[in-house]
Amino acid sequence: MATQMTLNPLLAQLGYPPDAHLVIFHADDVGMCHGSNRAFLDLLEAGIVRTGSIMAACPWAPEILDYCAAHPEVDVGVHLTLNSEWSNYRWGPVAACEAAAGLVDPLGYFWQQPAQTQIHLDADAALAEFRAQIERVRAAGVDFTHIDAHMGAALLPELFPAYVKLGFEYNAPVLVLRQLDSAIRTRGYTDASDADWAAFVDGLEARGMGLVDRFLITPGYGPDGDRAGDADLYEASLRILAPGITYFSLHPNAPGDIEVIAPDHAAWRIFEYEYFRSQRLKDFLQREGIIPIGYREICTAMRAQRT
Repeated sequence: MATQMTLNPLLAQLGYPPDAHLVIFHADDVGMCHGSNRAFLDLLEAGIVRTGSIMAACPWAPEILDYCAAHPEVDVGVHLTLNSEWSNYRWGPVAACEAAAGLVDPLGYFWQQPAQTQIHLDADAALAEFRAQIERVRAAGVDFTHIDAHMGAALLPELFPAYVKLGFEYNAPVLVLRQLDSAIRTRGYTDASDADWAAFVDGLEARGMGLVDRFLITPGYGPDGDRAGDADLYEASLRILAPGITYFSLHPNAPGDIEVIAPDHAAWRIFEYEYFRSQRLKDFLQREGIIPIGYREICTAMRAQRT
């Protein structure tokens, strides 16, 4: 039986009652291509998606970094990246790195899948790469609000302690769940018991780290992938959320390039771009009492508590 987690202290810190339903509708993969940048900025303007994170190693990162530096109000994080998943559109390390460090394939790109990364991993090289990506964002003049993990690679057991440490070092919340779910268990990110995880979470929160209660992801990456463009599927998952803070990992892309980069993923990425700025979703969230939030509020609360 899972250990009952305590109420998320962020609810009170952010000024919400204990029965509030807060959702971080989060745009992943910003900087991956021009269409991901355009989608992020259009969705910010629409208001439901209020935050996202930049893949500093990707070809279109300079475009979005320049924009964020010129618009410091943009709520954006660092999407720590060790994988380059597409077949014909690839990227590699920011830091100087030789193939022997284990981060790159024979062509010099990041491995396509986290399982490959884990097999070849040099943890010191990975940490150096994480720092290089964070520093690239900082050097651009962007005060990022959080740190998260592309394809979950930073959550691998060999890297997770360093990932959490980076959050404290840079005074920014990292994406960590307050309670382990089946996805975390089945992917082998940790073998901690529920009680041990609860104690770990208590320690993080005592040090000021702001955590989320649960994680959702674009249905295209789950068992309902064939229904990823179905608005009813998104609304069904949101309708049953328990109170607390949910992180919803989205992958929106404006049309124009994703159709060539990832043809099999293009339709539902473009769907998310349209749906998450639709009046239908705005009306649904209002009816259900679901409140979209960003990461800046959490980052501000963390920094205030640590100060």
